[in-house]
Amino acid sequence: MPLIYLDNSATTRPLPGVIEAVRKSMAEGYGNPSSLHRLGMEAERAMEDARSEVANLLSVDRTEIYFTSGATESNNTLIRGVLSAYRHRGNHVITTAIEHPSVRGLCEQLEREGTRITYLPVDEQGRIDPEDVRRHLDPETILCTIMAVNNEMGAVQPLAQVGAILSQAPSPRPIFHTDAVQAVGKLNINWRHAGVDSLSISAHKFHGPRGVGALYLRRGLNLPPLLLGGGQERGFRSGTENTPAIAGMAEAARWLREEGFAGYARLHTLRQYLGDQIRNSIPDSYINGPAPGASADRGAPHILNASFPGVRGEVLVHALEEHDICVSTGSACSAKGAKEKTAVDIMPIGDARAEAAIRISLCPFNTQDEIDRVLSVLRKTVPALRRITRGR
Repeated sequence: MPLIYLDNSATTRPLPGVIEAVRKSMAEGYGNPSSLHRLGMEAERAMEDARSEVANLLSVDRTEIYFTSGATESNNTLIRGVLSAYRHRGNHVITTAIEHPSVRGLCEQLEREGTRITYLPVDEQGRIDPEDVRRHLDPETILCTIMAVNNEMGAVQPLAQVGAILSQAPSPRPIFHTDAVQAVGKLNINWRHAGVDSLSISAHKFHGPRGVGALYLRRGLNLPPLLLGGGQERGFRSGTENTPAIAGMAEAARWLREEGFAGYARLHTLRQYLGDQIRNSIPDSYINGPAPGASADRGAPHILNASFPGVRGEVLVHALEEHDICVSTGSACSAKGAKEKTAVDIMPIGDARAEAAIRISLCPFNTQDEIDRVLSVLRKTVPALRRITRGR
């Protein structure tokens, strides 16, 4: 049977056009964009065209886009940059308890360094209460960083409401940042309308190459660079640019605008079908986070987190792999950590459900037939594993 890949929140398969764009850049456009000769100038033009493509995807100005190695670097650059640039205004950061490790881990490190961090709780749907932001705002708050879509359960956070609350704060208001990795191209979010000052993306989450991403910085937001060197990216991110990966990212961004967004929108129906079938045909099963039929402002179209108490999540992952089905227990980054709590662990659902959770993450290339095959395997595998666990 052909492989069924349902771990698209961890990474996605590069599009053929992306692979070709990377190949062409390496084979033909291999000049250093900082070089003054013709090959270097051609590489620089290609890179600037790519910057425009990414800016168009986000509906922002091209001068507000900075290329990075991915969202982890973008998140770290933004958070440390704000604390460095605005430390004179305060020492308080508001975030959520379920952020990606590139935010949560950094915030924990900053706490040890003396920064005051507020971690907002989430409800059973994985969403914060925006009024919690208002309650925790104080004159020392300089940054609010809230992910747009949780990577483990697909919960969509109320960014527009948070942005409205921050806009009412006494001037100078806190900087508003979002890790938008699981949202860009999948949800129709107007980032400027939401009041977002900066956001992070990674190309490999939307069928681009790994090792490249971008940081959007609203014009007028001046931060110190995280990396010093040759002054690339207008002095904000030194280091010779990864032009082949940037070219691939641009191709993926173009595909998202022209075709991908409609493809992800269709996944709402497939996600609902999968969730409903799990709950209705597998006894004692649960959906963690947004319900299968959740609206787009509450649940992302491509992520479904389910628990089958009596079967540990990692055991079920390996059992499905024997049937050539790839899913995960949660964040691929958390999986490499040492006993690090995941978002599902933090949610108020109990240990039994958290330990039994798996994440099924879709892409526009997944089909109804694939989902039916997964359901068929789950219906047989879950009861069999439960019998083994219970010893009968």
